[in-house]
Amino acid sequence: MTERLYYHDSYLREFTARIVDTGDDGRRVYLDRTAFYPSSGGQPFDIGLLDAARVVEVVDEGERIAHLLDQPLSAADVRGSVDWARRYDHMQQHSGQHLLSAVFIEVFGMDTVSFHLGQDSATIDLSVAVIAPEQVRAVELRANEVVCENRPITVSFHEAQEDLGLRKESQREGLLRVVSIDRLDRSACGGTHLHTTGEIGPVLIRKLEKVRNTTRVEFLCGLRAVRRARADYEALGRIAQMFSSSLDEAPNSVAAHMEAAREGEKLRRNLKADLDVYQGSALYDATEPDAAGTRRFQKRVPRGSFDDLRGLAQSFTARPKAMFVGIIEDPPSVLLAVSADAGIDAGKVLKSALSDAGGRGGGSPRMAQGSVPAKDLLEKVLAHF
Repeated sequence: MTERLYYHDSYLREFTARIVDTGDDGRRVYLDRTAFYPSSGGQPFDIGLLDAARVVEVVDEGERIAHLLDQPLSAADVRGSVDWARRYDHMQQHSGQHLLSAVFIEVFGMDTVSFHLGQDSATIDLSVAVIAPEQVRAVELRANEVVCENRPITVSFHEAQEDLGLRKESQREGLLRVVSIDRLDRSACGGTHLHTTGEIGPVLIRKLEKVRNTTRVEFLCGLRAVRRARADYEALGRIAQMFSSSLDEAPNSVAAHMEAAREGEKLRRNLKADLDVYQGSALYDATEPDAAGTRRFQKRVPRGSFDDLRGLAQSFTARPKAMFVGIIEDPPSVLLAVSADAGIDAGKVLKSALSDAGGRGGGSPRMAQGSVPAKDLLEKVLAHF
């Protein structure tokens, strides 16, 4: 059995221990005691050193804890050193989660159903489908008020059958480790935690996401929140500078420019439609009919999309006995449009032509489109028309 030193002292950074078992040619090590926290309860494992070997993962195997190393160890006694920056960050986020979950219950009666601590942010899933923006602001403010009150965070051990007043009932039996925030929260938890709420630092709620019948709340605490707030400020500052506005005016400036852009795009589409009608009619008049009386026109462009050709094709084939073939070289693709009296089913004809060239596509009797794997196959498709 591995003695879990972090249960009693989350601030322990260095320790000595004896190797009691190994595996994987000395790269999987079991100690009589450890300060390294294994992945558990939504909190990631610690990293650090055992003598000169780097601890790359820590695994909870029930009665004992496995330390996975980047090189084998053979010594009987070792000195362990926990990566303190990573450990303290995890302590800030995990203690912040207890605080935030407790406040969601205190203010709005919203229960936390799960917790995940990631590399960049942490999340809790709440047992409600919708959370209003004003509720988020209220919870965030209350959590930061408790941070400023610098309340004690304590760890105690109790038998599971006792009436412990836990925020969430534990399914474990025997001895429970209970983490408490003074006058706010009591939770059964094996994770590493701070001594006071003041050490949590600022609590910042970043994003809400609906996940089935729950709401996922993304948050950051402590130095993570400080770094994220700085990055947000600098991003907003660059946006404000682009629009020659103050930070507070930036959202309205962006909204005004987006509205102007939408109006401009609407005008562009209307002008293009008018131009397509004019050009299509002019091209039809300038195209000589073949022996069958059909006017056939090809338009080739080096690159683009079908949207660039569709309006012109529709205008050209709105007139009688007409066929319009649009060719895009990059990506290699073809659009075929015909008039209602052309006697050709555009969808069937183009699909067959594309298939012969190893391409794919199709459409309606009046208009179809598709692509081929390479530019040099376009001519093989065009030979069908």
